[in-house]
Amino acid sequence: MVIAATGFFDGVHLGHRAVLTSLADTARKMGGKSLALTFWPHPRAVLQQDAQKFRLLTSLDEKKKMMYDLGVDEIQIIPFTREFSMVSSRDFFREYLDRKYNVKVLVAGYNHRLGCNGAYDPQLMDREAEMAGLTIIRVPEYVSDAGEHISSTKIRAALTAGSMETANRWLGYPYSLHGVVVLGNRMGRTLGFPTANMQLYEPLKQLPADGVYKVEAEVNGRWYRGMMNIGVRPTIANNLERIIETHIFDFEDNIYGLDIRVRILKFHRQEIAFPSLDSLKEQLNKDKEALL
Repeated sequence: MVIAATGFFDGVHLGHRAVLTSLADTARKMGGKSLALTFWPHPRAVLQQDAQKFRLLTSLDEKKKMMYDLGVDEIQIIPFTREFSMVSSRDFFREYLDRKYNVKVLVAGYNHRLGCNGAYDPQLMDREAEMAGLTIIRVPEYVSDAGEHISSTKIRAALTAGSMETANRWLGYPYSLHGVVVLGNRMGRTLGFPTANMQLYEPLKQLPADGVYKVEAEVNGRWYRGMMNIGVRPTIANNLERIIETHIFDFEDNIYGLDIRVRILKFHRQEIAFPSLDSLKEQLNKDKEALL
């Protein structure tokens, strides 16, 4: 028996986790297989006029790993295209859930929508599910102990504002960036603060607000404490390209070309222009002392 849940699940935040955990638990109790049906790319990146500005909380690989870690047995990726966006609720139940994936039980969030005729209507979904031979199990909305209603959109807004602790609380884990270490201008090394400049694997990944952050960095399978700057480096640069650079505490290895993952724990201060490199170095020493 196949028990499924569908959705984009960007960020796999606490609300998503309630659905996915219920999916895995229901499948175990019923002796069936849990299946997560998700989509790629994001519908907004395909359909909306601001697609070039849209950013993701998780790459496809990050999303899949978190789903598997939550106990989901199988993940299927449905390509989201303009043509697919026109599939009706009835056709999705019949052609995808029933015929293609042989789903018997659908685990759905409180506001779950299916198909292009998608204003949320529980009675319509129940009717379409019954006609396709499916049962729907609904998961109540996840609300935090503080009464917070969580969504991917609110988490993106928190990151844009630099509110890392809020974003991490809603996600249920520290937000991270993943990429490869690339060659920079080596100015950090000149100042006594060598940095690992990161090129993201997922170019649409949401960046937090410009500033300095307390982080943990993973290199070669080990985690280290550090501090990260996101921004345009106004003291030493004259361009507007945003750079992601991490100074790893008590670390001297050459890691150019290697994989790096950075967990962003806390916003420390805004990025500002300093009158000289000496004053920048002085501030970096203060930052390190505060974040150690």
